[in-house]
Amino acid sequence: MKSLFENIPDPIFLNLPDAEVIYYPHFFDKEESDSIYAELLNEIPWQQDDIRVFGKTYPQPRLTALIGNEGKSYSYSNIKMQPHVWNLLLQKIKSKVESVSDTNFTTVLLNYYRDGKDSNGWHADNEKELGTNPIIASVSFGAERTFQFKHNSCKDQKKSIVLEHASLLLMKGTTQHFWKHQIPKTSKPVGPRINLTFRVIK
Repeated sequence: MKSLFENIPDPIFLNLPDAEVIYYPHFFDKEESDSIYAELLNEIPWQQDDIRVFGKTYPQPRLTALIGNEGKSYSYSNIKMQPHVWNLLLQKIKSKVESVSDTNFTTVLLNYYRDGKDSNGWHADNEKELGTNPIIASVSFGAERTFQFKHNSCKDQKKSIVLEHASLLLMKGTTQHFWKHQIPKTSKPVGPRINLTFRVIK
């Protein structure tokens, strides 16, 4: 059986102005990725935080967990998360992602989308802790979900991509300055998905 951390596929470069987005559809071996998904599902300390939208408080429509270096907390949507320690599996995944991104990540924010009702609304990963022109590496395991982009000022600039099981999406350069992205809700039957978003907390 080939190793999970061998055989990097050819990248696909998305044609988006003011952005640098690269997609690897089969970044990890599928068979071993099935077992990775199961391990993440059972061993990650998932939590569901409340978010405040237009003055009202709601349960966040997905489960999350923050894993990272000591002292590297992360804040978004009025939520401040403290990191849990790295486990061996996440360290190995991080190592392979770092091999193509030329970045040493300090933190991974994990999202567990239980079904099509779970989502992530329009946003940019532009929190001050991430610094200027952050590199975000998004790894997907489990069910496919549609990932949408829209340009902040050019309203006709939109893009959708299906994030496949065992795939990697890299967002680099000025992407977070000019674009927002989301995982929309869907009424179609869809299975659960686990997403790992690696980032550098300054």
